[in-house]
Amino acid sequence: MDAVKRCDGMSRRDFIRVGGLAALGLGLGDFFHLQRAFAVGARSPRPYTAKAKSCILIWLDGGPSHLETFDPKPDAPQEVRGPLSTIATNLTGVRISECMEQTAKIMDKIAVIRSMTSPLGEHSLGTQYLMTGYKPTPALEYPTFGATVAHIRSQSSKNTSEDARTALPPNIAVPNFTGQVSGNGYLPSATRPFSVARNGNKDDFRESHGGFKVRDLDFYQGIDMDRLSRRRQFVNALNAFSSAKDAGMPTVSDPALERAYNLITSPEAKGAFSFSDEPQEVLNRYGTGGVNGIGQSCLLARRLVERGVPFVTVNHTGWDTHNDIFQLKERYPTDRNAHLPSLDRALSALIQDLSERNILDETLVVVMGEFGRTPRINSQGGRDHWPNVFSVMLAGGGVQGGQIVGSSDALGEFPKERPVTPSDLSATIYTLLGIDPSFELHTSDGRPVRVAPDGAKVVSELIA
Repeated sequence: MDAVKRCDGMSRRDFIRVGGLAALGLGLGDFFHLQRAFAVGARSPRPYTAKAKSCILIWLDGGPSHLETFDPKPDAPQEVRGPLSTIATNLTGVRISECMEQTAKIMDKIAVIRSMTSPLGEHSLGTQYLMTGYKPTPALEYPTFGATVAHIRSQSSKNTSEDARTALPPNIAVPNFTGQVSGNGYLPSATRPFSVARNGNKDDFRESHGGFKVRDLDFYQGIDMDRLSRRRQFVNALNAFSSAKDAGMPTVSDPALERAYNLITSPEAKGAFSFSDEPQEVLNRYGTGGVNGIGQSCLLARRLVERGVPFVTVNHTGWDTHNDIFQLKERYPTDRNAHLPSLDRALSALIQDLSERNILDETLVVVMGEFGRTPRINSQGGRDHWPNVFSVMLAGGGVQGGQIVGSSDALGEFPKERPVTPSDLSATIYTLLGIDPSFELHTSDGRPVRVAPDGAKVVSELIA
């Protein structure tokens, strides 16, 4: 199966490949070396009292329709409301798409912003704005939420010892990261999302006890444990030689290689990617089918945050729906692996699973894409790009659930009440994660840059 492409023809690129790390540990060594080097001159952020220790971002790549998900318009004309009906939720007076039946039952745990607004209706620009909080500029590429969180958390924890958790990278993308942005921006490449697979194809996963394991965490042919150990011993020998040659210089170890070695050899790290210990009921709840493995991806995200990974992006592709939207009505009631039913099953399973494990309060879940879709259906029977108003969903991590923030007008064209920009959303996400939105990071040439833009306002209604 070829990689899914958007209407702009761009395919998603894999920026960090775990297999490159397995081959002698070089890739991961560079990863941690850069991470350590950049952290030296940075200061710690002002502490905030926050519940969220980690974040799972479910990225609906291509731009999901707000009218077919969280902001339906059942009283609008047919060319606006589309082919799908709506269903009641467990919040009085709140209705969502009929294809989100399981999510409707847990809306008391969820908050939806129905008044998101942006001027950027192109995939790359919209992605950058939503994932960073900054409008794109040729002068500077900004880091995504995951890179910023990974960078700040790595500094605040560099003097602590959490042996069971240090083997896993702090910013992981499942199965990979969107190709519209590099991810790290002006931060070092060490903070870039660490993709667990090349793309979303089935060949990237090997079925294992009802789940999958990441192919590239295994050693390549000819690269075995002995060979990796010999390289490690060789580096240690060089360090000892340098120390003996210059007694005044202390032995310089290679913690980057050590971290690479630990990841590949750590049962804790490798165990995160195997579902062999998951009950069948849990596997069934998330779903083993679905477009691009959204169920498996959300389950893996839960396993990663349980093991202390601060930020996980679940990249769910195929939401660039320019045509044939009327086929939804015929397809969705019978195809549980179509986009909306798959998302509904995986999202509701994730939130319930986190809740049952008593970690929902410390895990922020965000569901969004780069923009919404046009209120009026086009001549091809689909919806085009529409950034003027769209929806974002949040749950857990200190979010006050059971509410709708803002609203769109009767046709879903523009915000009616409480417009929220991506900059405002970024300030809110950082606040929920205990990061001051005004905290400054620095570019490679020392320029200070706030993590959220100046003037961004926290959506206070969302914070419990």
